[in-house]
Amino acid sequence: MCSSDLVAKGSRRFIMCAMGTKDREADIAVARAHAEAEGNGDMEGTMDTLGPDPVYELLPVGRLLRGRDNARAYYEHFFANFAPRIAGYTMRDEWVTAEGLGQEYQIFIDEPGGRRRFDIIGILLFGEDGRLAGERLFASDELFSIMVGPVLDRTEPVPVA
Repeated sequence: MCSSDLVAKGSRRFIMCAMGTKDREADIAVARAHAEAEGNGDMEGTMDTLGPDPVYELLPVGRLLRGRDNARAYYEHFFANFAPRIAGYTMRDEWVTAEGLGQEYQIFIDEPGGRRRFDIIGILLFGEDGRLAGERLFASDELFSIMVGPVLDRTEPVPVA
């Protein structure tokens, strides 16, 4: 259970849960540094924000990508094959929960037939060691196939509770 404060952002209101003894501002700063490094194509800056065993949840497709080696393989593909196709992106919203920093984006991808828009929500999950525990990503199967590419073969199914 968390204590909560109602916070207004623009015309929206949402609950921010306290993270106990954790330093919320430091966690948010690490999450934003991760997003900035990713947006700048900075492999080492991106990897430096990740904890020792990051987990990426790909939803609703229901796949998990585990570990630093797999995270590095994902970002190698992302920076070499996906990022060059990005014509632009817009952050539509950002919020904080006890688990992480959520960000909603529209991404515009150049394809041979023209420019396409994809929507993605990423929750950068706070870790115990001042780095990220991973990400929970919500996107279409089509976007994951472009963004994650052959690294999807390294994923495992999300366990059924």
